Amino acid sequence: MKKLLLTIFLSFLTFLNASDLKVFENLEGSLNIAGGTAHIKCEKEAIKNIMSKYPNISISIAGGGSGMGIKQVSSKIIDLANSGRKPTLEEIKNGNLKLFRFAIDGIGVIINPKINIDTLTTKQLQDIFSGKITNFKELGLADAPINLYTRDESSATRKVFWDKALAESPISNKARVVSSNAAMKTAVSSDINAIGIISLGVVNDSVKLINIDGISPSVENINNNTYKVARGLYLLSSGEPSKLASAFITYLRSSEGAKIVSKYGFIPVNE
Repeated sequence: MKKLLLTIFLSFLTFLNASDLKVFENLEGSLNIAGGTAHIKCEKEAIKNIMSKYPNISISIAGGGSGMGIKQVSSKIIDLANSGRKPTLEEIKNGNLKLFRFAIDGIGVIINPKINIDTLTTKQLQDIFSGKITNFKELGLADAPINLYTRDESSATRKVFWDKALAESPISNKARVVSSNAAMKTAVSSDINAIGIISLGVVNDSVKLINIDGISPSVENINNNTYKVARGLYLLSSGEPSKLASAFITYLRSSEGAKIVSKYGFIPVNE
């Protein structure tokens, strides 16, 4: 009886997955996606599922940052752009952009795990990122320089953090600039004196997340709006998306897509 129930349950899951992927039936061709880097891990898993079942479909994905993605999709260099911020009204108008939000992501402050700090205040973060605080002794720790890491100015991760965590206070031009969330994680994990910013969907045990004003950057706190340093993850098309692009958006917003989105630390949405 137990084996029968298990077989029925697994068949039901297979049916659900097949139904979610069914939007790709009778489709073929290529789809090019680029832009924000927070999206990449969960979208790569979705792409693997799609291409495994439909070998006549080829989907590529690259980074470059949200700003670059918006420029490329507006120029029709790519089919879909990943963006970790809502485009400006001017960008939407100039690129004839259509917006499809599929997840909510938090932006966190990370340090090397060997640093003995659990929380920083908004004022401390403003002073650190502006370059006013440059040594850990100013935070009550041993004498050691703070090595500050940030993203380039086209990055939505940087823009959202600057707006919602720093209240638009300056970011020091002495900060070391890295090109992606993955690169940020590598940099901070390998530098004992590092402080940086990152998409929560990329975080693992190689870095340590810091509470802001005592509030942890958890999914629960993002959901209840206690932790406010968060943003939507968007897919953007120039004009109406192609059938293949539309199917990809639909899949990410499906039940199976929501499981993938949740697996990587994001909050799935369908609007």
